[in-house]
Amino acid sequence: MTAHIQTDPRSNLIGSAWMIAAMALFALEDALLKGASAVLPIWQILVLFGAGGTVIFAAVALLRGGNLFHPDVLSRPMKIRVLFEIFGRLFYVLAITLTPLSSATVILQATPLVVVAGAALFFGETVGWRRWSAILIGLIGVVVIIQPTGDSFAALSILAVLGMLGFAGRDLASRAAPATLSTEVLGFYGFLCIIIAGLAYRYWEGVPLQPLTLHAGLHVTGAIVMGTLAYASLMKAMRTGEVSAVTPFRYSRLLFGVGLGVVIFGERLDQTMWIGSALIVVSGLYILWRGRRD
Repeated sequence: MTAHIQTDPRSNLIGSAWMIAAMALFALEDALLKGASAVLPIWQILVLFGAGGTVIFAAVALLRGGNLFHPDVLSRPMKIRVLFEIFGRLFYVLAITLTPLSSATVILQATPLVVVAGAALFFGETVGWRRWSAILIGLIGVVVIIQPTGDSFAALSILAVLGMLGFAGRDLASRAAPATLSTEVLGFYGFLCIIIAGLAYRYWEGVPLQPLTLHAGLHVTGAIVMGTLAYASLMKAMRTGEVSAVTPFRYSRLLFGVGLGVVIFGERLDQTMWIGSALIVVSGLYILWRGRRD
């Protein structure tokens, strides 16, 4: 625990509030991007969204004296992080635009499970049989949601799984990234990767550039604002109070994402969605609790 982080109950309460705010803003970002997909091709949404975030994080980094072109940007962990960022961003945006927002949001909640497993496999962190069991149960929850052998299976649901795996790989690479790179610099390159993902997908999608209508412009602009505020709120949450106290509130994104999917896009939740969601969330919370005891 670092010395500058307060651990009193009030700080934990404030940090938890920041985390809930961040998750609500991330859910709004997803909903706005999904709304924009009704008018704009996916590649164009990615490019516009990435460009907006890149400019904002570049400005913040420069104002704080950060070096956007530090030599450590070319380090091996950063190169791996870039690849996973492109992969994760592309497939997750495809998931929220082509599949129900609620199911994509739920599957995304399995990211911490994969991160814990990856930390054990690649960083040698100790993960006991209880947490391995919880990881397996959480991944079973993902399988329950996508129903790979059921009549209602949709191949497009694999997009959210691929996006989740990409984000898990990015988070693991971020842990190995040089400490000389600030969060603003990481954010700059993260959004730059979204532009690259969009340009690469353009050749697959094959849809020409569309005029930016007021409807689409407001949606993309709103997503950029929500995404930036969400990132800032997340950083604030992780620096206020104990990490073990505020991290469980990451799962509030599930409530916001599912709620927006139902209210705005008229999505329906079936029994398998509830069962899968419960398995993922309970497993994640148990891993957090067990990690604090170990």
